[in-house]
Amino acid sequence: MSERSPRERILARLKSGPRAEAPARPDWAPPAYGADERKAKFKAMLEASHAEVHDVTAADWPRRLKSILADKGVRAMVYAPATGAGRQLTGEWGADCAALVPYDRPVEEFKDVLVHEADAGFTTARGGIAQTGSLVLWPTPEEPRLISLLPPIHVALVEEDSLTDSLAATIQAQGWADGMPTNA
Repeated sequence: MSERSPRERILARLKSGPRAEAPARPDWAPPAYGADERKAKFKAMLEASHAEVHDVTAADWPRRLKSILADKGVRAMVYAPATGAGRQLTGEWGADCAALVPYDRPVEEFKDVLVHEADAGFTTARGGIAQTGSLVLWPTPEEPRLISLLPPIHVALVEEDSLTDSLAATIQAQGWADGMPTNA
């Protein structure tokens, strides 16, 4: 009789061993937070990632942003002028704060600004996920993803009513099955 290979010996030992019950499957059901708990969880998870979270209102966020950027020594911030938030920034920004640099050229012409001149990039978030503290950024031609990736500081405006409990809840609430960008 021929000697068994190491592989055959290992498999034989495994097959002859005692049978154990399979462990219980993890509960993948998303959490269900109330509105205040969802906001608190989102903030806590973002802060755990060393992000700063500032509660602002629809009326005061540009003024607060000016103050925050001034405290950080930001000299220039790239933004998308064609978005609603971009238009609000333009209307309420003054000469006494960081320069607003509109993302209004093809990336080939704008790369140097993004890499070497902009201290911050401003985008709007399509939502936020409380369970993970994740921002949902949805790039568009008006607000491309490079605004959030290249400058050293990324400022994201997240509306409280766009927060969801989990990724699954976000996908459902925002209708991602109807179409997605190349990345979200």
